[in-house]
Amino acid sequence: MHQGTGPGETAEPLTGPDAFVELGRVVDRLRSMPLTRLAAPWTTFPSLAAGARALAQELADRGALLADHEPHAVPDVGDAAVGDQVAVTGREVLDLSPSAADLAWMAQRLRDFRLSV
Repeated sequence: MHQGTGPGETAEPLTGPDAFVELGRVVDRLRSMPLTRLAAPWTTFPSLAAGARALAQELADRGALLADHEPHAVPDVGDAAVGDQVAVTGREVLDLSPSAADLAWMAQRLRDFRLSV
């Protein structure tokens, strides 16, 4: 697990263990977030939940690529479920024995999301 860096410092590359840690952090944050916050506009998305659903879709797409399957759409099953959707799609990627590059991508994508909410 890596600590944040200060101005002018170079961040170390993220690794497989970081992907597990970041997935847990993002999922915990989403699951504990009030529904009003999940429903509020966020960056370019109509809501934070929509942004989290887009993250779940990115993870599902990466999992499909790793498993050599056709991608499937992550359904909108309500704002309260986005934490679970990220958990399931993220865990699917981790269960597919991803490469170090895939793990680094996943860890960075999850960390970027977490730090932006």
